[in-house]
Amino acid sequence: MLNQVIIVGRLTNDITITETESGKKVAKITLACTRPYKNTDGIYETDFIDFTLWESIAENTAEYCHKGDLMGIHGRLQSKMEDNMRILEVIADKVTFLSSKKPESGDDLLA
Repeated sequence: MLNQVIIVGRLTNDITITETESGKKVAKITLACTRPYKNTDGIYETDFIDFTLWESIAENTAEYCHKGDLMGIHGRLQSKMEDNMRILEVIADKVTFLSSKKPESGDDLLA
């Protein structure tokens, strides 16, 4: 069996780490991923994908990544039941920091 996902996108918020009742560190993050094609209105739509990061992956990502940064996540899908609904979440196995957020118009690209 194979259960792998690889997603590249921009971090939508700064990362906050919390602890579970058992003391494990966890972070919930969302990446914005633009689709590679335009819709019927000629607009590129964006998907917002949620991830769960555990322990050292959560700590390292929170230390080095901030809102707007481009990152790649290699992980796996996991399902759980909440309020009689099956929820899919992506559990991160590896996070790759690709770049800092895009410069605003007028910002120096080399700064």
